[in-house]
Amino acid sequence: MMMAMNGMKIPDTFYISHGSPTLSIDETMPARHFLQSFQQKVYPPTAPRPSSILVISGHWETEYPTVNAVDGVSETIYDFYGFPKSMYQLKYPAPGAPKLANRVKELLKSSGFKRVDEDKKRGLDHGAWVPLMLMYPEADIPVCQLSVQTNKDATYHYNMGKALAPLKEEGVLIVGSGATTHNLRMLRNTPSVQPWAQEFDTWLKEALIDGRYEDVNNYKEKAPHATVAHPWPDHFYPLHVAMGAGGANSKAELIHHSWGLSSLSYASYKFTVPA
Repeated sequence: MMMAMNGMKIPDTFYISHGSPTLSIDETMPARHFLQSFQQKVYPPTAPRPSSILVISGHWETEYPTVNAVDGVSETIYDFYGFPKSMYQLKYPAPGAPKLANRVKELLKSSGFKRVDEDKKRGLDHGAWVPLMLMYPEADIPVCQLSVQTNKDATYHYNMGKALAPLKEEGVLIVGSGATTHNLRMLRNTPSVQPWAQEFDTWLKEALIDGRYEDVNNYKEKAPHATVAHPWPDHFYPLHVAMGAGGANSKAELIHHSWGLSSLSYASYKFTVPA
C-alpha cells in the first residue's frame, strides 16, 4: 500500500478534451497551447509535483477495469491512421507505474469492483501520450492507464472515480482524457459551430458548474442531443471518472474552451474540493 504523506496531496482532478491526434503537432490549435501551459498556469502552484499520473483514456475499452503495469519505459502506441508521418515518429518514453497499478486494483476491489485485470505490456495510447507530451514534456513521471467499460453506464464510472479519490492524498494526478463532444461522422471543416454541439456543450458546462453531477451521470436522459454528441460513450466516461474522483462536494471549473471541425469541443474541466 502507498502511504499518504503530508505535503503530497493533489487537490484537483482533471478532464482533458484531447480531440484530434493532430494536437500533437498543430501549432494553430488553442488546446495545444493550453496544455503546454498546464504546469505554469493550470496546475495548482501550491501542489506538489505528481509522484505518478493515472490516465483514464477513451481509447482503451475493456470488459472489466484494466490497468497497465509496465515495468520500464512505456511504449508509445500509434492508434490512429492516415495522419502525417511525423506523428508516427513522436515518442513519449515515460516510465510505467506498476506500484500505482497495484494500488488502483486494490482501491477498486475494496469498493466493490470484483474483477480488475492487469496488462503488463500495453503502453500509452494517444489519449494519454498526446496530452501528456504537452503537459509534462519531460516524460519523467511514471504513468499508469485505466480502461473504460462501454458496456457499463456513467454512474458506474463515477463510482470508479470515487473509489480512486484516495490517490490524490498520495500525490497521484488523476486525468480523464476524452472529448466533450465526439461524433466523428459530424465533423465539418467549417468555422461555425453546429447547433447540437453548442447546446450539449453549454448544457454540460452549466450542469458541472452548478454541481448537478447526478444530471451529468444521467446525461442520456437529461442532456440535449446526448446520443448525437456521444453515439458511443468511450470519450465521455473519462469525465465521469475525474468527476467522481474529485468528490461529490467538489467545484467544477472550465479551464479551457475551443472548437475544432465545427463540432469537436475541447472543453476541459478541473474538479477541486474547497479547502
